[in-house]
Amino acid sequence: MASLRTLASSFPAWVFFCCCCCLPLLLTSSLPLKGAPSAHHACRLRKIHFQQPYIRNRTYTLAKTASASDKDTDNRLIGQQLFVNIRENNRCYMMKRVVELVVKDVLLTEVKSQYPYVEEVAQFLASLTSELSSCQFSGKRDHIEKNLEQMKNKMEQLGENGKTKAIGELDLLFDYMENACTDAPKKGGNKKKN
Repeated sequence: MASLRTLASSFPAWVFFCCCCCLPLLLTSSLPLKGAPSAHHACRLRKIHFQQPYIRNRTYTLAKTASASDKDTDNRLIGQQLFVNIRENNRCYMMKRVVELVVKDVLLTEVKSQYPYVEEVAQFLASLTSELSSCQFSGKRDHIEKNLEQMKNKMEQLGENGKTKAIGELDLLFDYMENACTDAPKKGGNKKKN
């Protein structure tokens, strides 16, 4: 009888726990879509990642701050050139690789202390690539590697301004990642920068 009273007194706490903790986790978990192949699902992110105003504002503010220091208007690191000869189903994989490169070679370097929000944005982007850890390319990898190499070379040619340019284009990276890796791309294409 005592155990029944204990169970009855703790029942509201369990209901509260399930409603407040478990239900949101289940609703936002990345369950495979019915009938969708698992390889496709591995290269998909939930749209909600990109709809968080806090991280979107941090990313765009960081990009705007860095682009004010970028004097080179002739070169673009993040853009449609990344997708030359890349099939639609490999674009998310391509963006995953670009994000890994930008986080490792740009955001986690000495620039951390030069701009606001670098660490927060780097953590957010790293969490996206971590969620895409099972995302693999399909078909030939040559074009992906070639396009990545061209981006790296352009960044190296620009020297320190290459890192500034990469940070200044984080808003584009954010948008391209969203469009390539979510099931419902934005209408009207990617935002253009002048």
